[in-house]
Amino acid sequence: MSVSIHVQNVVKKYGQVTIIPDLSLDIENGEFFTLLGPSGCGKTTLLRMIAGFNSIEAGLIKFDEEVINAIPAHKRNIGMVFQNYAVFPHLTVRRNVEYGLQFRDVANSEAAARVDAMLKTVRIEDYADRLPERLSGGQQQRVALARAIVVHPNVLLMDEPLSNLDAKLRVEMRAAIRDIQKTVGITTVYVTHDQEEALCISDRIAVMREGVIQQIDAPQVIYSRPVNTFVASFIGHSNLFATSLSGQQLRFSPDYAVDLRGLVRSDAPSGKTVTGVRPEEFALSSAGLGLAARVVKSTFLGRYVNYELAFGDASLLPDQAAIEFSQDIGTAKMIYQPGDVIHLEVNPEKINVFTEAGESLMSGVRP
Repeated sequence: MSVSIHVQNVVKKYGQVTIIPDLSLDIENGEFFTLLGPSGCGKTTLLRMIAGFNSIEAGLIKFDEEVINAIPAHKRNIGMVFQNYAVFPHLTVRRNVEYGLQFRDVANSEAAARVDAMLKTVRIEDYADRLPERLSGGQQQRVALARAIVVHPNVLLMDEPLSNLDAKLRVEMRAAIRDIQKTVGITTVYVTHDQEEALCISDRIAVMREGVIQQIDAPQVIYSRPVNTFVASFIGHSNLFATSLSGQQLRFSPDYAVDLRGLVRSDAPSGKTVTGVRPEEFALSSAGLGLAARVVKSTFLGRYVNYELAFGDASLLPDQAAIEFSQDIGTAKMIYQPGDVIHLEVNPEKINVFTEAGESLMSGVRP
């Protein structure tokens, strides 16, 4: 039976080093919840605390209303899928999947029925009698997933399960994992550093940085209305401009400003701001309006052409990897080459305005 998960003011330390200073979150029953962040941000540490593999220095973790801090890992009724699959090489697919049932009070007939059903759910019934060495990486990951779910755990925990697969197989498997999770209806906590993977697979995402949750929201909200410049830059790509705000007018350069029409908070102070513009939020100006930019590099990506740009009179924040504009091939009248000068306007409804310290000024954005 699936459960909700409640993490209340948990602290994790290794010696004198605090990895997670004070973290709280609630995960709904049956939800696919992803912990996302750069390496070392504490996401795997938090997952292992939920699993019972790591100690908790302070705070509570609950499954529904039951505090599980003192319950050992093997009694928490969790399913765990690791990065390296951890399938048993000397056992067939069927024997791998049924392994966990051997330690539970499950009759042989019921165990066989569960295994058969799970093999069909993850679509590996045709490989039931094969050894893992005769399976692809994606098939082995399906075996690991089936083995974790067949015991009917309360919670499914997944730690970077697709990082060892090639790009095409990752796309295939993330769709499969999403479909299987929804079919089974189990509360799932998923750890990844891959932003695209998190966006396409999750009901909600928690973006972490240095043990602190920056934002929890649905994928489309996190992408379209990031709470700060860290989230804006980590989720996808944002070009960050030094701008100025006066009422609802946002100025990019002496010659270019846009009316935000109530999109920023009414109490937003006038003065210096930082504005994030994603590559797809620019539009080419045929009238020569907007921001002048020189094409530095052009990269063909099939459906899109991605341009690296250098701007003239618009001020950009330093230390950005690249300033980019994405052009949809389906509507493109021409493809630009390095050295070409183009003029770009921004879509006021899509851009994000932040304080100089990096906090969102957009209406409705929760801190």
